[in-house]
Amino acid sequence: IKGSVFDIKDRGFATGKIANTESIKFGIVASLPHPQVNMSKVNYSKEPYASGPANVITYAECHDNNILWDKIALSVPDASEEERKKMHELALTIVLTSQGIPFLHAGSEFLRSKFGEENSYNKGDSVNAIRWGLKTKNIAMHQKVAGLIKMRKEQAMFRMTISRSIADIKFAKNLPDGVIMYDMANPSHAEGQWLMGIVIFNGNKEAVNISTKELSKWVGSSLYKVSMGKLDQKVKVENEFRIAPYEGLILAEISERRYGILGGVKE
Repeated sequence: IKGSVFDIKDRGFATGKIANTESIKFGIVASLPHPQVNMSKVNYSKEPYASGPANVITYAECHDNNILWDKIALSVPDASEEERKKMHELALTIVLTSQGIPFLHAGSEFLRSKFGEENSYNKGDSVNAIRWGLKTKNIAMHQKVAGLIKMRKEQAMFRMTISRSIADIKFAKNLPDGVIMYDMANPSHAEGQWLMGIVIFNGNKEAVNISTKELSKWVGSSLYKVSMGKLDQKVKVENEFRIAPYEGLILAEISERRYGILGGVKE
């Protein structure tokens, strides 16, 4: 996601190294066998090693090594602060929409920093303390992460327990380089559950267009963009679909009747 911890200059998918696509897909499916993951292009392992999603901890950072916000600054020094925030958000979006057990480093949700200290076990509070003022400064990031956590808790498709269901996740083909798109059916039909989820990641510095061909099966469907973990505006699938730089986009196909929605507006 963020690049090798052994090379501070190495980038990951979320920071523009689009060659890491297959490794991200492998993480999305919780390191389980999947017919659409090319294991020959996956970092660190050439075969699946989990027997179920509960065997895998999914994360982008922990306290060891450079934490996410620092790693982004060190590996992409020419990026603006706004670009680095988008990269950070994309990395956490990948974690919180992947199968397995997600792990977040405390404070990552508001851009915690260790000031570039890679090995800080003996650096004391001056480096290791959580600076809660960052939560106020970066409240937008905090709210986005909180929304993703809420969505994950509410929608069973992001917490699948059966490997067979994860193998049914469908990755789109013929996408622009550096773009991952997949859809998954919701294993739960309980009240408030979406029918399908569509997740799109753009690891490029530029916006990209996805053709109607890749979205054709949703023409006429009730698709909604998900923002802050909640259904936002209705999306009409036609012509091309544009994905912003370093964006993690989540779309939900729902039953409008079940949700009490008419014409894209809740009754």
